[in-house]
Amino acid sequence: MSGMGLSMDVEVLPKAVRDYQPEWGIVLGSGLGMLVHEVDAILSLPYEEITGMPVSTVPGHEGRFVFGRLAGCRVMMAQGRVHLYEGCTAEEVTATVRFMENLGVRKLLLTNAAGTLNPQFAPGSWMMLSDQLNLTGTSPLMGGPNFADMSAIYSPELRGCFAAAASAEGSTLHEGVYAGLIGPQYETPAEVRMLRILGADAVGMSTVLEAIQARALGMEVAGFSCLTNWAAGLGAKPLSHDEVLKTGKAAADQMLRILMRALGNA
Repeated sequence: MSGMGLSMDVEVLPKAVRDYQPEWGIVLGSGLGMLVHEVDAILSLPYEEITGMPVSTVPGHEGRFVFGRLAGCRVMMAQGRVHLYEGCTAEEVTATVRFMENLGVRKLLLTNAAGTLNPQFAPGSWMMLSDQLNLTGTSPLMGGPNFADMSAIYSPELRGCFAAAASAEGSTLHEGVYAGLIGPQYETPAEVRMLRILGADAVGMSTVLEAIQARALGMEVAGFSCLTNWAAGLGAKPLSHDEVLKTGKAAADQMLRILMRALGNA
């Protein structure tokens, strides 16, 4: 399929990687990398050892795949991602998703750190993505008539499973629409007002292209935003990446409990 390249020859990878057959792929966003320590890890694979795999320049994104078991499921975690604002293309941003699919992943869990636009969704809480607005101006499917249905981009079945897990844990899990912008600057108050009018509940600089790529490959997708701060104009403090990392680390434990309960049932 045109527009979905970046050559990554799976056959040159270590046999342990090729034979692992992960059931789930999990992409860890800013401040959420510590979730990888909860995996009963078998092996790790740095991005730079994979031909064609771009490496992030952003603090909080380690740049490696970790293979192991979580809640009894075989998982591979992408500890870090690259972004359009680093100068990467849509094709490069979604290379991790294609790599996971090449190794057999059929269920993909995307996480990110996001600013909250919804007055009822306080910072420090989690939002499960029900839909998205791709406002980046690009797509990983560009390059040909690579039409793909996006009417249920985030799996209703997986959303139901995670909602039930959150309820059983007594954890608040909001559900809403994520707006993906190019960044790297944070949004202006006027842009935040626009996004709220468009129906967005949270805003960030990742995830939307990965979800598009995954659905085009026939993967089931679930998405989660760690709401790390009020978007511009909704809170008193200036926005900073340090705050994003700090809040993400504090909220990671709640997400882990939901994951542990849901993965085995999804």
